[in-house]
Amino acid sequence: MKLEEILIPKVQEAVKNLYGVEITPAQVQFQKTRAEFEGDITLVVFPFVKAARKAPAQVAQEVGEALCGSSTVVQDGSASFNIVEKYNAVQGFLNLSIAQSYWIEQLQVIAAAENYGQLRRDEHPTAQVSSGTPLAKGEEAKGKKPLMMVEYSSPNTNKPLHLGHVRNNLLGYSIAKIQEANGWNVVKTNIVNDRGIHICKSMLAWQKFGNGETPENSGKKGDHLIGDYYVRFDKEYKAEIKALMAEGMDEETAKKEAPLIKEAQAMLVKWEQNDPEVRALWQKMNEWVYAGFDETYAQMGVGFDKIYYESDTYLVGKGEVERGLAKGDFYRREDGSVWADLAQNGLDEKLLLRADGTSVYMTQDIGTAKLRFEDYPIDKMVYVVGNEQEYHFKVLSILLDRLGFPFGKELVHFSYGMVELPNGKMKSREGTVVDADDLMAQMIADAKEISKDKVNTLPDITEEEANEIARMVGLGALKYFILKVDPRKNMLFNPEESIDFNGNTGPFIQYTYARIQSVLRKAGDEVRGERLEVKGEGLSPKELALIQRLVDYPAAVRQAGDEFSPAVIANYAYSLACDFNSFYHDHSILNEADADKRALRLLLSETVAKVIKSAMALLGIEVPNRM
Repeated sequence: MKLEEILIPKVQEAVKNLYGVEITPAQVQFQKTRAEFEGDITLVVFPFVKAARKAPAQVAQEVGEALCGSSTVVQDGSASFNIVEKYNAVQGFLNLSIAQSYWIEQLQVIAAAENYGQLRRDEHPTAQVSSGTPLAKGEEAKGKKPLMMVEYSSPNTNKPLHLGHVRNNLLGYSIAKIQEANGWNVVKTNIVNDRGIHICKSMLAWQKFGNGETPENSGKKGDHLIGDYYVRFDKEYKAEIKALMAEGMDEETAKKEAPLIKEAQAMLVKWEQNDPEVRALWQKMNEWVYAGFDETYAQMGVGFDKIYYESDTYLVGKGEVERGLAKGDFYRREDGSVWADLAQNGLDEKLLLRADGTSVYMTQDIGTAKLRFEDYPIDKMVYVVGNEQEYHFKVLSILLDRLGFPFGKELVHFSYGMVELPNGKMKSREGTVVDADDLMAQMIADAKEISKDKVNTLPDITEEEANEIARMVGLGALKYFILKVDPRKNMLFNPEESIDFNGNTGPFIQYTYARIQSVLRKAGDEVRGERLEVKGEGLSPKELALIQRLVDYPAAVRQAGDEFSPAVIANYAYSLACDFNSFYHDHSILNEADADKRALRLLLSETVAKVIKSAMALLGIEVPNRM
């Protein structure tokens, strides 16, 4: 039973007995005891000071005395103990020291729990939770999970995934895992931007300059191959602009009149008209890209339950825009383009259809939202997209609401900051963009180099296992360094700092886990906490602190879910690893002579490892058994 659940009725009883006043559970407020005071939990007595008609310090003293009385005895299944061992009152705050027997009981509960940290099926804040079909909106059927859809990645098929996509994918995947732990049924989704002028640029460049190059005959991943032709288009396009300007044309006109951009625009119109030749080229090149994306996602350890494609959703969006135009929600300009006037919302005008009838991103997002809510009974829709798109999603919400979709106002844009590398670090083959594949490969190589002296000392280590450890450590370093930062802030990713085995890094936490596994292997089948008792001096301060940190894990999961912040989990895992290493430094485990103490410390170590593995899994990070 949670500490607050035990203490609240005790406080209510004490206040009633002392002052003849009935107080509600909501009036019983607890907070963590400040470090400079003795105690485990602090009761705020101000809510019932007025009813007591006494000074706050006196009320705290009297309530503390009452809680230390026999009325606070609880049962742990084998013995009775007084939950409040001692107290100290500081003005209107009552600092309570909780009996060590309670903490021992909590350790055993955590050790035995199958999915510790996850909400029970009856605990979800918005609906009763169980396995099975998602809860339909408005349906109050017990045993149904509410459904959250989380969109992340959103790549373009004209280039490989880059460093910005890495942060996006890691955040999206981790948020999905955290929300699942908080009782949501989560659908992880992706919208692939597989059409538009940028796609036609790559297609046109390959058509003109490709000479039949393919992933097979070039040895390149498909997404990198197409990305090279996107860069080639830009190079040739700039050369045409420069030539036109040399003939006396101003820059803006030259950008519009350059033959390549006109051809690309004509190709886009043909694509939307279902031209067979253009569509065949588009399909072939997209298949190359998707194969490349799949390799990158697999290496990154992320995935999706449902993938939508702009080529399938943009027509739905165009239909909705036309419907809005007919209703008078939008208007058409003389050139044929369609716009939304958002002045009544304090915003400007937004283009929805170009003059040539082609659609824009907003059109696609309207269509995608409509299809998603038709496909799934979504209770909350979350878009994991960078903060440069905040205006876009504000407008999308307004337009969906204007079109009459009830979910329009409920969309959540999870806005995150940009991620950059130090200058000159790990630049891609183009020299301007850091490819996700290059970044991950370099992180794994660095991990292998840094850890080779440690790994080579492991008995019977095979090359295959060494490579697997390097993969886990390299990717763990990358993921943890990115996810430990408040996602709403811009960040600088430093590869060297991320892979340090000391400090707030993924490898430090992974090494702590591996250290515990080593202890447990050496202990073999030795009994771990079948019968734990507090004897003599009882738990040491560091043992007690470690148990209390374990007890905090569910609260960290709740907070991470409420705030959509993997950083909460990352920093909890780091604190837990620090606490364990401090305990490990000061306490013998396998060489402890007292059998009961040894059993407790083995159980404590095993439980810490279990929670570290759980927390790191919420971040999409694997933990090796040996390092």
